[in-house]
Amino acid sequence: MKIIVYFAVIRKDRYFYIGEYIEIVNKMLLNLTGKKILVTGIANNRSIAWGIAQQLSKAGAELGITYLPDDKGRFESKVRELTEPLNPSLFLPLDVQNPAQIEEIFQNIKNNWGQIDGLVHCLAFAGRDELIGDYSATTSEGFDRALNISAYSLAPLCKAAKPLFSDGAGVVSLTYLGSERAIPNYNVMGVAKAALEASVRYLSAELGPEKQVRVNAISAGPIRTLASSAIGGILDMIHNVEEKAPLRRTVTQTEVGNTAAFLLSDLSSGISGQTIYVDAGYCINGM
Repeated sequence: MKIIVYFAVIRKDRYFYIGEYIEIVNKMLLNLTGKKILVTGIANNRSIAWGIAQQLSKAGAELGITYLPDDKGRFESKVRELTEPLNPSLFLPLDVQNPAQIEEIFQNIKNNWGQIDGLVHCLAFAGRDELIGDYSATTSEGFDRALNISAYSLAPLCKAAKPLFSDGAGVVSLTYLGSERAIPNYNVMGVAKAALEASVRYLSAELGPEKQVRVNAISAGPIRTLASSAIGGILDMIHNVEEKAPLRRTVTQTEVGNTAAFLLSDLSSGISGQTIYVDAGYCINGM
């Protein structure tokens, strides 16, 4: 004689079999299981992109990871070793100043994944000389390079991903308060981030109608990363946030990563074209 026991959970006057209950709970919680997400911009364990990748993986996403190729392969080996615990199914070189590499990335995604559910854009660069002193001293070459890598790069990545986006896919990019306020020494990067935020809005308008693809930016507070160390007075910026932000602290990679996971999940299905501030509330300050 075979006995089958059904467990049930009571909710008001309804009975839910446990399988149905778990399905309901999963829909209520942040769950990226089955979603295929490409993460760009990981350089080391202090990268914000690394914090994002970790949280996406914890939420169940299948990851593709890119690295910046160099002649000696140093970045490749460093990023491969760092991300190995996340078990990425794709690990690919990406220099956004090389259009052929962008095409190769998404051809690889088409061949291996078939579609893409999320794209994380964590790419930014400005020369050290452009991140200290007077903004008017920015060179034409430095300006072009900063805007190309930090802002323009989102457009060709989205263009290449467009035919592969699944219904309801998400795109997340990283920006900073220097896009709208004059932050000492942030200079050309502030201009680049302003252009990036405008790009987020235009891409949201472009990609939303057909497949409900959402495009958003996270404006993270200053975090001690290798990239941020190039900005003159970065420690002063961090201490200022710790003194004046409503939460009296800076934020962590994990907090930014959690926000990215939310924006790439079905929980944020009605949010697009927005810049979400994750800065311990610092952006609300008048002075």
